[in-house]
Amino acid sequence: MLKVCICDDIPDQLETVRKLTAEYIREKEIEAEIETFLHPDQLLSALETKSFHIYLLDMVMPMVNGIDVGKAVRKTDPFAQIIYITSAPEYVLDSFAANPIDYIIKPVEKQKLFHAFHNAVQKIDLSLEKAITIKTKIGIHTVPISRIVCLEYVRHSVLYTLSGGETLQTATIKESFSEHAQNLLQNQRFVQPHSSYIVNMQYVERLNKDGFQMKGDCLVPISGKKYVEVRDRYLNFRLGV
Repeated sequence: MLKVCICDDIPDQLETVRKLTAEYIREKEIEAEIETFLHPDQLLSALETKSFHIYLLDMVMPMVNGIDVGKAVRKTDPFAQIIYITSAPEYVLDSFAANPIDYIIKPVEKQKLFHAFHNAVQKIDLSLEKAITIKTKIGIHTVPISRIVCLEYVRHSVLYTLSGGETLQTATIKESFSEHAQNLLQNQRFVQPHSSYIVNMQYVERLNKDGFQMKGDCLVPISGKKYVEVRDRYLNFRLGV
C-alpha cells in the first residue's frame, strides 16, 4: 500500500492538497492511505515509529521548516519521494539538500500536483514492503521486510533484529546463511558486510572503520576484504544511486 504524508501549517491549504492527492489516487485506482500533519513537530514525532513513500511538504512552517523535515526524512530513507509546496520560491535552491523530486508554487494547481505526484509514484518500489516468513522454535512469524534491521548467523540458526528492538531466532537451518537470506540480498537495501551478518542499510546510523553502527546501538563488523565494496554500496544507497 502506498503511504502518503502531507504537512502544511495552514489548514485550508493542507485540505486543498489532501483533496487533490485523494482525487489522483481515486482516478488511478491506487491502494493508498494519506496522513496529514498541521505542524512539522507532529510529523517528526511520527517518523520515530513510521515512514511514508511520498512526502508533500510545505517549505515555510513554524519552528521547523519543510527543508529540515526533508533532511530528517532523508537520513533514514533515501528512497522516499519528497515534493515541496511553497509560497516562497526563493527557498527552492535550499530544498536541494533534501533531494526532492519536484516543487510546486502556491496556489497549488491540480495539473502540476498531478504531474509531480505521478512522477513520484513511478519511482516507488512497493516490493520493498513485502513480508517474509520466519520459522522459530515457538511458531511462524510474518515480518515486513522494512522492519528488519539486521541478521546474524548464530550456531546454525539466524537471529533477526527488528525495529523497536524485537528479536526472532530461527530454528536450525539446513542451508547456508547466504542461501537462507538470498531473497533479502536481492533487495537493494540489504548488504552482507561479513560472512555472519546482513544489514538493512536503511537502519545504519553511521559507517566507521569498525563497521556499521546501527540504530539501537548495535555494531555490525565489516570484513576487511569486503570493506571497499561495502562502503561503496552504502554510499550509493545513501545518495540514491
